[in-house]
Amino acid sequence: QVQVVESGGGLVQAGGSLRLSCVVSGRLFSINTIGWYRQAPGKQRELVADFGRAGDTNYADSVKGRFTISRDNAKNTVYLQMNSLKPEDTAVYYCKVEVTDLVVRGRYEYWGQGTQVTVSS
Repeated sequence: QVQVVESGGGLVQAGGSLRLSCVVSGRLFSINTIGWYRQAPGKQRELVADFGRAGDTNYADSVKGRFTISRDNAKNTVYLQMNSLKPEDTAVYYCKVEVTDLVVRGRYEYWGQGTQVTVSS
């Protein structure tokens, strides 16, 4: 079993910054892809930024130049640095990870519980 725990959300004024963290823990797994999604009230969940299988990074157009995804492989942790925040960035931010279970050799997807980011105007 793999656990995914996000932290770092909060309330910030427009133009401010926040840093989200996502820690993945468990036994005998390897991470294939990992990234951040968000869901605003009344909207579908959308990709914010992620690391692909080749380690490449992908960003939603709406956050390019403002958000930066990074990772610490030794800690199984991924970060999302969010700068120049806008009220439209307000959402619940989720971490999603796809892993390979090294015992059964299957691929599994896990989501965190989400962390609220609120940007006031």
